[in-house]
Parts: sequence; structure tokens; C-alpha cells
Amino acid sequence: MEWTVEKGPAFSVLKVRLSPGEAVTAEPGAMMLIRGDVSVETKSRGILKGILRSLAAGESFFLNTYRANGPAEVWFVPPMPGDIAAIELKGDEWVIQDMSYLAHAGDVDVSVAWRGFKGLVTEGELVWVKASGRGTVWVNSYGAIDKVRVAPGERVVIDNFHFVAMPSNVNYKITKVGGLKTFLFGGEGIALEVWGPAEVLVQTRMLPGFARILARFMRR
Repeated sequence: MEWTVEKGPAFSVLKVRLSPGEAVTAEPGAMMLIRGDVSVETKSRGILKGILRSLAAGESFFLNTYRANGPAEVWFVPPMPGDIAAIELKGDEWVIQDMSYLAHAGDVDVSVAWRGFKGLVTEGELVWVKASGRGTVWVNSYGAIDKVRVAPGERVVIDNFHFVAMPSNVNYKITKVGGLKTFLFGGEGIALEVWGPAEVLVQTRMLPGFARILARFMRR
């Protein structure tokens, strides 16, 4: 299997080239183009996993698997303008902001990670996507993706709507930016406080801000 990401960081396209028998799995609606003989199979995430993600995060119950019957190519695009990055799993586990999961290949299990009331406070959602195993997971963003490396003992504060993904063992907590006045009137709200060592993927834009701008024009 070979893959490339092109047209980034604004309008990225993931192009996966498959040898006979190889497969890649993606979110419903992500496929842009198929070249060659490819079988498509739609499966649920597992009853409990699918129901939990559908109810708690409003996302699809199903995933599509594209399997090559000969040399083939499949292109995938995310629903938002932005970047695509690859996470290489080597027996470890990552948590991914729910709208950022795009596709995966290899021996990877995609399920849900319980965020508890941390998630309810930050985004009104109770789960993240959890990816574990060995293989490649592709994530997408709104805007460009940047990788933040946090040194041992260092602390960084990341706006929760700019979060994309991080290893599940990263030490973090929910916090607010500044004092009460900043929280209420300064345009900075809930954030993730992360301690190193850590590696966190972030996005350079956030949908809620863009949605507020659109809402102003839609009211007109």
C-alpha cells in the first residue's frame, strides 16, 4: 500500500494505492474516486460502539471498507476544508476529536473513548474516537494541522476546539483561560491543559467561530 496527501493544507485529498487484497476503511461519504476493481463493504462499528458514537456524538453508525481485487486506487476527502495527517500506530492508542477521523488501514480497531463530563463541558459531547492497534490512521482538520511537542515537565494550554488528536496516555485536564472576566467576555473559554512529555495534533481554525460568522449573514 502506498498513499499521498495532495492539495493541502486547504483542500487536501488522500490518495491510497492498493495492491490486490489490500483494504482501506473510511467514514461514509469520504470516497471521492475509485480507479480499478474495488469491492466496497459497509459494516457497523459493532453494536455497542456504533450506538454509543451515534447517540453521544451524532456520527455515523457505519464504516466503509474498500478492498482491491487488482491494482487499484481510492481517493478520500474530508467534509471540511483543511488538512489531512497520518498517525502511525505501533501497538499504541490515540484519541481523536470525533469529526477528525477520516480513514484507517491495517490491524486497527476504531471505537469510542469515554470522555465523561470533561467532554460534556468542553464540547457537549461525551466521547472521542479511539484508534488502537497497528497500522495507519488518517485524520482531517478544519484549517491546517500542526504538531505540538510538549517537553517533559512543560505545560501547554490548547483551546478545546483546536484539538485534533493525541495519544490516550497523555496527562491532561480541563481548564479555563484567564480569570472569570476573560472567560465570560474575552472570547477565550474552556481549554485542555496538557503536561509533557506529549505530542498533540491541533488545527489552525475552529468551526464554532466560522459558524457564528455564517449565522450573522443567514439572519439577514
